[in-house]
Amino acid sequence: MAQTEAIRTKGLQKRFGAVAAVEGLSLAVPSGELFGLVGSDGAGKTTTLRMLAGIMEPSGGEAFVMGRNMASQAESVRGEIGYMSQRFGLYPDLTVLENLRFYADIQMIPRRERSARIEELLAFSKLAPFKQRWAGKLSGGMKQKLGLACALVHKPRVLLLDEPTNGVDPVSRRDFWRILHALLTQGVTIVVATAYLDEAERCGRVGLMHKGKLLACDTPRALKGLVKGGVLELTAAEPRRAVRLLSGVFPSGSVVLFGEKLHLYAPHPEKAQETAAQKLKEAGLELVQVRQAEPSLEDLFVSLLR
Repeated sequence: MAQTEAIRTKGLQKRFGAVAAVEGLSLAVPSGELFGLVGSDGAGKTTTLRMLAGIMEPSGGEAFVMGRNMASQAESVRGEIGYMSQRFGLYPDLTVLENLRFYADIQMIPRRERSARIEELLAFSKLAPFKQRWAGKLSGGMKQKLGLACALVHKPRVLLLDEPTNGVDPVSRRDFWRILHALLTQGVTIVVATAYLDEAERCGRVGLMHKGKLLACDTPRALKGLVKGGVLELTAAEPRRAVRLLSGVFPSGSVVLFGEKLHLYAPHPEKAQETAAQKLKEAGLELVQVRQAEPSLEDLFVSLLR
C-alpha cells in the first residue's frame, strides 16, 4: 500500500448468515482526506467502520489502515485509530473532565502529558466552561463534542466517525464540522459515515453505499455530473397532490418532494416539462414555476437508485 494512503480496502466483505452487510467494497482514502461514507440505514456504513477499526473481522477481502492489515495486525495500529460509534460510551454520572481522564487512562496517556492534552481538547471542543458538568446533563451536541474529544485523547492519525451528528441540532452540527475541518489542518485522516447528504457536500470525496455495495465514489462535484438527463424543480399548487399525480405519469422514483417543491428526474427535461405542465393543467393544478436545477448529491442518490 502506498505511504500516502491511510486506508485501503480490497473486495471487503461481511456476511451475517445469508445477509451481506458489506459486499466487495474497494476504496482508498489518502492521508489527510475528509472522506464521507454516505447511505441510508442498512447500507453497510457501520459495519465498514467496525472492520476498519479492527472491532469486527471481515468475511472476505482485506482492509488496511496505515499500511497494516486489520485482520492480522490490528493491535499494531490500534493506537493510531480514533473510533466514535453511534452511541459513544460516555459515562453520564462522570463529569466532562472525569470522562476525559477516564479515556486517557484507557489509552495509557503518560501522566506528565495528560493534563496538557486534556486542557487542549477542552479548548478545542469549547467544553472548558462545562468541564465540571455531568456528561448526562449535556445537550446532544455537547455530548457529541465530548465523545469526539475522548476519541482524540491519544492523538490518532485516523479518525472513524459513525453518524456523529445524528439527532444533533443544526447549530451543533455546524460547530462539529468546524472542529473536523480544524483537525484536517493537523493532518488527521477522517472517515465520516452519515445519512445526511448535505453533510457529504463538506467532504473532499464521497462514497455512496446502498445495501452493502459502493454505488459511486468521487468528489461531490464530479458525482453530481453522473445524474443522467436533468433535474426539474417544480413549484405547484397542492404539492403533495401534484407528486401523487406526476408519480403515476413518470417512471417510479422520478418525482420526489423536497420541502414544498417537486424534483423531477428526466433524461429529456424539456419534454418532461411539457408533459408535467399538461398533466397538472388537466388536473386543475397550477404550475407556478419551473426551472432546471443543479443536481445535489441527494438528486444523484435518487437517480442511481432509480
